[in-house]
Amino acid sequence: MSKLSSRRVLCAGMVAMGLAVTTLSAAPLSNGLGQAWPNAQDVSANPNWHVYVFANNGIRYVQVNDANGNVRVAFGAAGGQFLVLPMGRDAQRIATPQQSLPEASTVVPLTSYTETVYKDDSMQLDVVPMSDGTTRFSVSPMTTSTLIAPCDNPAECNGHLN
Repeated sequence: MSKLSSRRVLCAGMVAMGLAVTTLSAAPLSNGLGQAWPNAQDVSANPNWHVYVFANNGIRYVQVNDANGNVRVAFGAAGGQFLVLPMGRDAQRIATPQQSLPEASTVVPLTSYTETVYKDDSMQLDVVPMSDGTTRFSVSPMTTSTLIAPCDNPAECNGHLN
């Protein structure tokens, strides 16, 4: 009888463990999006910023943190479309092709100090300091013209010359 009971307990334990593993795998991934120091690789192109990229169901989520780990902006990207996520200190100061920022008459961008903080085959993210001390972010899709190396010799590059 005790042998039968121990087998039942063992089987019940294995079933319970199997259900727990199934439940954990069906739960959303805890990838760190929104955290100060997520468990992800920093892919920033600039040492003053930390950029983390997460992927889920064909959507890439990009999060930008400052040097102190403060979340500044986050957005989702898929197929050239961008959606700003409502998180980070500068969530209202990120421009996308779908969402432009209003121009303030008293605040001007200091474009000569623009820095690219992230760039891949489908997008580029720039940081622009503003004259009032704030920071603006701008994300744009990469086009074939931005992926092609510039031509140094117009005679070789222009297809219209004979």
